Amino acid sequence: MNKETENPWKVLSAEEVYDNPWIRLTKYDVINPGGGKGIYGKVHFKNHAIGVLALDDHMNTWLVGQYRFVLDAYSWEIPEGGCPLNTSPLESAKRELKEETGFSAARWTEIQTLHLSNSVSDELGYIFVAQNLTAGDAEPEETEDLNVRKLPFEDAYQMVLRGEITDSISIIAILKVKQMIAEDKL
Repeated sequence: MNKETENPWKVLSAEEVYDNPWIRLTKYDVINPGGGKGIYGKVHFKNHAIGVLALDDHMNTWLVGQYRFVLDAYSWEIPEGGCPLNTSPLESAKRELKEETGFSAARWTEIQTLHLSNSVSDELGYIFVAQNLTAGDAEPEETEDLNVRKLPFEDAYQMVLRGEITDSISIIAILKVKQMIAEDKL
């Protein structure tokens, strides 16, 4: 068996447990790779995740702060949102940046794709850097009560190192951009 291409899991049955416009939860009865019977749950996301790290000419960035219902905690993050599966990730990134910060950008670079929690979900994410920014009015959704904070990129990087930013997309974006800056690739 080729461990990289052949699935060692055997599905005995599948049952849809929950479904809404954003996610579907399925419970599977399985035979695991070791031969034992078990259950597995899968959260299927009906959108891709999008993250945008905006950088101006002076290496400032913008974080968005909001109270996250699921965490029951406040979170500082890069602008993020959803991308319908039949929509361009870049177009969704442009929309999210405008909605949350008011900015539009003339230069866009996709820097990372990622699976956000591959032990329980199939959610796929895309991270972009937005540059050559033009300010405008933010247009947050009704579920968003946002604080937008401008800060030097290096300060955002230090927030990651101190554990003040815990959102996975934001951490990956900031660390990746830090590396790209060090390698003069941005």
